[in-house]
Amino acid sequence: MQRPQTLGQLKQSGYRPRTVRQELRENLIERLRSGEPVFPGIIGFDRTVLPQIQNAILSGHDFILLGLRGQAKTRILRSLANLLDEAIPAIADSPLNEDPLAPMTSEAKRRVRQEGDALPIVWIPREDRYREKLATPDVTVSDLIGDIDPLKAANRNLELDNPEVIQYGIIPRTNRGIFAINELPDLQARIQVALLNLLEEGDIQIRSFPVRLPLDVLLVFSANPEDYTNRGSIITPLRDRIASQILTHYPRTIADSMAITDQEAWAKRDGEVQVTVPDYLRLTIEEVAFRARESALIDQNSGISARMTIALYENVLSNAERRALITGSDRATVRTSDLFSAIPAITGKVELVYEGEREGPRNVALSLVGQAVQQVFGERIQAVLPDQDKEAEVADLQPVLAWFAEKNTVDVADDLDDEELYQRLAKVPGLKEAAKKFLAAEGRAGTASAMEFLLESLHQAAMLSREDLITGSTYRDSFEDMVRSFNA
Repeated sequence: MQRPQTLGQLKQSGYRPRTVRQELRENLIERLRSGEPVFPGIIGFDRTVLPQIQNAILSGHDFILLGLRGQAKTRILRSLANLLDEAIPAIADSPLNEDPLAPMTSEAKRRVRQEGDALPIVWIPREDRYREKLATPDVTVSDLIGDIDPLKAANRNLELDNPEVIQYGIIPRTNRGIFAINELPDLQARIQVALLNLLEEGDIQIRSFPVRLPLDVLLVFSANPEDYTNRGSIITPLRDRIASQILTHYPRTIADSMAITDQEAWAKRDGEVQVTVPDYLRLTIEEVAFRARESALIDQNSGISARMTIALYENVLSNAERRALITGSDRATVRTSDLFSAIPAITGKVELVYEGEREGPRNVALSLVGQAVQQVFGERIQAVLPDQDKEAEVADLQPVLAWFAEKNTVDVADDLDDEELYQRLAKVPGLKEAAKKFLAAEGRAGTASAMEFLLESLHQAAMLSREDLITGSTYRDSFEDMVRSFNA
């Protein structure tokens, strides 16, 4: 059905104007009743953040999302547009998206009087009714609210005291929509003051003009708690006018973290290589972030973004893909060495405290991967062996440790093909059997990957030593390594 194109047609259609808050509230109510997802793609907030946002919308509140980086704040704000109507009518050529049945500016009122029912209207889609601005120190009141435009006055032969010479900022131009300001504390205090009337009275003041425009805008914000002390703060009057403050958080379970990474990472690639990721290594990737969020070497006030595991997962896949291309294979199985090759995805996403700086970003990242490997393997042992049967664990691994105790070593590298790695590791007595028992390894490539993971787990448990070389890594007995260090 064709939408009305003039004011007269709009009146005949029975169109009923609603404020943005009414629109969001009524559409949210409809979604809640139907059971349709309100915020599709937002994972891990179903019982915490999302109900609070829904309460704010039902209350007609402006609100702020407060949380560390990488907690989906911007994604949530952008998803609010999905609760708007598919499209709404507005006076054609109006910079403020004015309602044809309730014009605000003197120019729009004059056009309604002169053109009457023939006044042309346009339909604004929901995606054009959401706008956002990243708060930076160079943002001005003119950017957000507006200013006098001398060029407009000259071109239209108007006096500077004529309201029609005003050049409206981005917030008035979002009238009848949602406007988001990201990283609000970065906005200078004098700029924040310009938002006070907008939040409390719903109108704006531009220089000396007695402009009172009843703007219909839902204002939403995001902020990082770190910014309150490091870069700026939200002035008290503005914070008081933001009706709801909602705290976000990182994923609280490995399952939620994995779902987020799977959703966001570029894992399904249209390449020549099919990459397989063993489930224990997939868990290890997520576990790296959980270890980082508990590390004393990392500044926890800065946070560990979900983007870290996304980038880590992508890098791990790429290293396995690169190995297959080099060795001429069309298949690749992810290995522990791929995790260590993906360290660059970690080092740039953590802020270190003094002790961490002394260790160095790379060493901290290597330690996080090692802790994640140890954590996942420990969980696998607990899943396979009863709590009272810990002696069985030692029995399963004893042949492996005994072989290394005889001064045997094994070399691994991320550029070895699957068969070569399998042949090198399968010669270690008991290693293949332990890998199958604890890691459910299948196939030669999967078994090779599992055996390497088991060796790294033993190294992290201080049962084996590992020497890192440019060409790869060498695993040997810990006691022998200690003797070698004394002799050196």
